[in-house]
Amino acid sequence: QVQLVESGGGLVQAGGSLRLSCAASGRTFNIYGMGWFRQTPGKEREFVAGINKSGGQTSYTDSVKGRFTISRDNAKNTVYLQMNSLKPEDTAVYYCAADSSYTPVVPNTLSRYDYWGQGTQVTVSS
Repeated sequence: QVQLVESGGGLVQAGGSLRLSCAASGRTFNIYGMGWFRQTPGKEREFVAGINKSGGQTSYTDSVKGRFTISRDNAKNTVYLQMNSLKPEDTAVYYCAADSSYTPVVPNTLSRYDYWGQGTQVTVSS
C-alpha cells in the first residue's frame, strides 16, 4: 500500500501563489506517475497536472498552463504543485494521486490512479 499526505493549502488573494506538497510513504517503489486533481462541490474531480516517474514528462490541463508547475523529488518521495497567478476559479480541494502502473504517457484520468490523498483546501479570494 501507498499512503499520500497533502499539505500547503490555504487562503490566498487572487494573483498570489501557493505550493502544495504530497508526501508518499509505504511501498513507494510501486509508484510511477503522480498527479494532482481538484474538486469543487457538485462537480466531478478534474485533472490538474501530472508527472512521470523520472520527472521528465509533465502534463497540464489547459486552464493552468503557464501558471502551475508540477515537480517531484524521488529521493524524498514527494511531489509538488507550484501555483502562481491564482484565480478565484482555482478554489477547490486539491488531491494528490499516484499510479502504480507504467504508461508511456502521463495519465490524466481518475481511473488510471490507484492511490489518493485526503485532499487539501485551496481558497482564492477575489
